[in-house]
Amino acid sequence: MKLKQSLLIALIISVIAVVAWEAYWRSQGYYPTLSDEKALWAKERAKLENASEKDVVIIGSSRAYFDFQKDVWEKETGVRPIQLSSTGSTPLPAFHDIVENTDFKGTLIVGVTPGLVFSTTYPMAPPWNRIQSKVDYYFDMTYAQKANYFLSVPLQKNLVLMSADEEEWADDIDLKSLLRRVDLGKRTESPVMPPFYNFGEVTTDRNMSMAPRTVTDTAHANSIIRVWNFFGKGAPPPDKNATTEYFMKDAKKFIARGGNLILVRPPSSGGNRMAENMFLPRERFWDSLVGLAKVKNYHFEDYSQLKNLTCPEESHLSKEDAEYYTKEMANIMIEDQAITNLKTN
Repeated sequence: MKLKQSLLIALIISVIAVVAWEAYWRSQGYYPTLSDEKALWAKERAKLENASEKDVVIIGSSRAYFDFQKDVWEKETGVRPIQLSSTGSTPLPAFHDIVENTDFKGTLIVGVTPGLVFSTTYPMAPPWNRIQSKVDYYFDMTYAQKANYFLSVPLQKNLVLMSADEEEWADDIDLKSLLRRVDLGKRTESPVMPPFYNFGEVTTDRNMSMAPRTVTDTAHANSIIRVWNFFGKGAPPPDKNATTEYFMKDAKKFIARGGNLILVRPPSSGGNRMAENMFLPRERFWDSLVGLAKVKNYHFEDYSQLKNLTCPEESHLSKEDAEYYTKEMANIMIEDQAITNLKTN
């Protein structure tokens, strides 16, 4: 009898604690969001196994992730794209996976963020390892991991206390993240990265968009700009030759089997764009790559309706502008016969 009573008391205390914890974080402005985890990428990658020549796949870094909105693309073209971009990553490992491990020969849109595409081919470098780890996870994913993902999604959608991310944002609220916020003082002479706050919201089919706060809260946007500046100062010189050679090997294989390869340079603005112009000039990097690939290519600065788009944190478009950008890009490609409008065919 005492055991039943103890169990009941424990359950009541647990419920009260969970409700209180949830209510506290909601009062701080938090709301339920999905985690942009490896399992989410793997679920999207699985769609490639049955993809046809009519399908569209998008790879790249976070600009291709944020700036292409799936609902708008589907509305304009009749096809819902498969989104396999990865934040802070070079697209090279994802491209290699598609070429070597699938028979896909539909349309492949490669988002080109120069600082990442031309960064490295070293397997342990963060831009490479971040996406390669997702590819590896897809092939190595266990049944337990699959079950854990599908069981966790309803909880992530409804409970703020489930807010945690593999990115380890500065505003995550899981125990590990809260402990990281404890100020222990500067313990090394190495530069300390500014706090990196989450600025995106993702859906279950990996449609990423900028969180409203990033657009309306200048201080929040500026905190992200400080992180870009930190990364820029510590970035090693680009490895243009090795990355271009790696890309071209896969490009030739993909095109040879009938694939439709398209290169896209998404917008950037402000200090970020100035730094790119200085250290990664278009003529040496973008123009060189498209000259070798000889495929359809679209640079935002070549279009009057796109070249003046402003990124709130200098590197990604707001949801509203991303929807506009997606619509314009889809119609530019349709008019250029780079893609087919399946709504009219």
